[in-house]
Formats: sequence, structure tokens, C-alpha cells
Amino acid sequence: MSRPLLLDEMLSPAIAEQLRARGLSVYAISECPHLYGLSDEQVLGIGADEDRVVVTLNIADFAALHSDWQARGRSHGGIVYLSTATFPQDRAFLAAVVRSLETAHREGARPGREETGFLVQADCH
Repeated sequence: MSRPLLLDEMLSPAIAEQLRARGLSVYAISECPHLYGLSDEQVLGIGADEDRVVVTLNIADFAALHSDWQARGRSHGGIVYLSTATFPQDRAFLAAVVRSLETAHREGARPGREETGFLVQADCH
């Protein structure tokens, strides 16, 4: 699956830069000053409008938005959840997320439109 990604504001633009260097279509909210401080619903709306999969650490709020959007018949481009249990926020965080998103991209393992899913950590090869 080659659908583009949108990284939520708490994710470093360095993740987007490294993924673009690997050929993925991605940008981070934090790369765009005019997008700073948007609500989660607005971020999901941008993802929907641009048919991008939103990648976020904010599981609780986006899971609630997903349910709300389904109940209202609204669709989005998909949501990938990053768990801090799977991706501890330490020095290895950035590389682990980049490697795992790239692997998911290559293997077509990202959620489809209106779907959600947790990103799993890719093996170090």
C-alpha cells in the first residue's frame, strides 16, 4: 500500500524527512507552522481531505474520533497508532518508528481508509 502519511504534531519532522529519503510520501504537522495547534479532529480532517493515513501517539483521542466519525458516517484516510509500550520514547524511538513505517509501507501493512491499526516494531536487519 502506498498511500501517503500525515504525522501528528507530536512526531518529529525528522521522521518525515527520513521517510521521504526512503521514497515515502509523508509530511509532519510540525513541519508546517500554519498547522501548529490544530485540534485532533482538524488533523484527521486534513488526513481525510488529502487521503493520508494519520500517524499518532495520541491513541485515546484518535480512537474516540474514529468512533465518532463512523457513527456520523464520515470517512478518513486511516489511522496508525504508535504505542509507547511498543516504541518507548528513548534515543531509539526515531529510528524504530522510521524503520517500522518503512517496513509497513513495503509490506502493505498500513490500515486502509476508515481503518485503524497499531504499528508494530520492525526487526533490525
